[in-house]
Amino acid sequence: MSRKNLTVAGLVTAAFTVGLLTFALRPATNGTTRDVAKVAVQNPAPTSALHSPPNPSQEKTLKKTSLSQDVEATDHLNRVDVSRHLTKLLSETDGMSSIHDKSVYAKRLQQDHGFISMLMWIDFRTQKTETFKSSFPKGTEQENKQLLKYLNTAKSAIHGHQSYESPTFTIGKERYYFIAQRNKQKNVGIIALINQKVLGRVADHQLKNLRLIPYPKEGKYHVESVHTDNLKDITVKTGHDNENASHFYENEIVVRFKGTAPTQGQLQTITADIHCKQPRKLGYAYIFRSEKMTYYQMKSYFTNKWHPEYTEPHYMYLTNDTITKNAEGTVTPNDMLFSTYQWNLPAIETELGWNLSKGSKEVVVAVVDTGVQINHPDLQGKLLTGYNAITNGSTPEDDVGHGTHVSGIIGALVNNGEGVAGISWYNKILPVKALDNSGAGTTYSVAEGIIWAADNGAKVINLSLGNYADSQFLHDAIKYAYDRDIVLVSAAGNDNTERPGYPAAYPEVIAVAATNASGEKASFSNYGDYIDVAAPGESIASTYPDSQYAALSGTSMASPHVAALAGLVRSLNPNLTNKEVMDLMTKNAVDLGTSGHDKYFGWGQVDIYKTLQAASGNQVPLQLFPQHVRQQMNQLKQRTNNTP
Repeated sequence: MSRKNLTVAGLVTAAFTVGLLTFALRPATNGTTRDVAKVAVQNPAPTSALHSPPNPSQEKTLKKTSLSQDVEATDHLNRVDVSRHLTKLLSETDGMSSIHDKSVYAKRLQQDHGFISMLMWIDFRTQKTETFKSSFPKGTEQENKQLLKYLNTAKSAIHGHQSYESPTFTIGKERYYFIAQRNKQKNVGIIALINQKVLGRVADHQLKNLRLIPYPKEGKYHVESVHTDNLKDITVKTGHDNENASHFYENEIVVRFKGTAPTQGQLQTITADIHCKQPRKLGYAYIFRSEKMTYYQMKSYFTNKWHPEYTEPHYMYLTNDTITKNAEGTVTPNDMLFSTYQWNLPAIETELGWNLSKGSKEVVVAVVDTGVQINHPDLQGKLLTGYNAITNGSTPEDDVGHGTHVSGIIGALVNNGEGVAGISWYNKILPVKALDNSGAGTTYSVAEGIIWAADNGAKVINLSLGNYADSQFLHDAIKYAYDRDIVLVSAAGNDNTERPGYPAAYPEVIAVAATNASGEKASFSNYGDYIDVAAPGESIASTYPDSQYAALSGTSMASPHVAALAGLVRSLNPNLTNKEVMDLMTKNAVDLGTSGHDKYFGWGQVDIYKTLQAASGNQVPLQLFPQHVRQQMNQLKQRTNNTP
């Protein structure tokens, strides 16, 4: 008998034995299953639309679908979150006789969750009603009538022992809804008016993040837009134009001098010649901002007089945001939104992987982004002090939402009954604010953020941002971190273009494309030969400012899946180098699309279990042996089918 046949026979025998044991010992189930992305992805785009560049009209339609999907999913998951808060409020205040005590509790809840505009407390034993933060929003006469109509409906519902949620209605420019509940004893009811400003924030954020509108706007930041290939002037009029455009500050230039750094006297000569103040220095490069000269004028000046190693624009970098039966051996967290909304974690075998590694507080994952909500309840204890490269000396507080969302994907608290589950249970997150309140940053701020993270303990750095300009200045910062054995992960971009984006396309960086719940390329995801791996990136539920949750789409959401995996790998096997970690993630990805490496998925979609199994030296826990045998058989079957 051939070696191949012996192997097959051995695996079949093992599988048969394990199958019998598994069947005999499995617990009884109620037959329920978790639908794959029931809410998150209802109408994925057809495959043919994903694998060919759409025209501008088609691209706009696909991206609008993603935006609508994100807003709808955010609405659903926030209603679930609010309902849980009210249930907890009723439970924890049960037995409180003092209205003052209840008032203190209610006010604290409202302070931590600013979207709760009103709380009305009804005690059916005494027929007393207390209202906290009782001023209603002011609208037109018709809008006010509609508000009172839904409020009266809510009162009638809880008087009739029913819970209630109103449809969304508009007052002025804000959207609201009422929710009403009674406690278990049915003697106390509560009605809350919820401000849904998060839906507007998500919509506005995704208009820019998915490049549905020109972003940044011409002239808003003294920004010049140029064609990435030839640096010729270009005006960005539509979202589709973004794929050819790079943006930079029109009166700034980045310069790296040859040999030794210029003396103080030489710098004084330069500042006088180009009419600028003291330049900023980071690493080997200087950034000069002139009060009178354009970039092109300064480039000519430095080239002719100082002969530098390189000059380049000071670029802007923009955010790139855009379930089956529970198998034995998997770890299923109790986080409220996990089972219904987090299709992305089971898709990459996160639950199986948790049996091998849940992370380590010694392995720090830096998030160079818009900052983070420092006091978000689902990130408590996970955040280190961090750094603000935009406003020196300030905390890296998130005024956009992007960085908070990315951080939650990596490390939202697991098994706390709150919100979502992060991929890592224990890795600490180092927030670095390198993008401002518009969601944009510069070469300097991003490079400074990377270097600061590298110097302050990061073992992994996530970069959910990008530009189409190849900046030597930024590449220097990337090399600085890579040379210090740091794993760098970056989003590919959201323009559905083959044009390489940076920093993702640098060889020291893992470039991440986005997939949907069907395992297809997400409609907005960039692609190209530089793509290393893919990860879920469509309607991903995660933490959001104001202690809320949101569903966002984008390669920005795909990238932190891979950064979190790198954190788990380095926690499990700290002796691996950054290159070895990167190789493990690519070699153990699940091949999608064309066999082998392709431009849409790279080496495939990351698989947390397979990667951690390889990182651990292929030692498999006993409870995972059935799944391990099945995977080996499937892999052998694929190899046998491919053998001529």
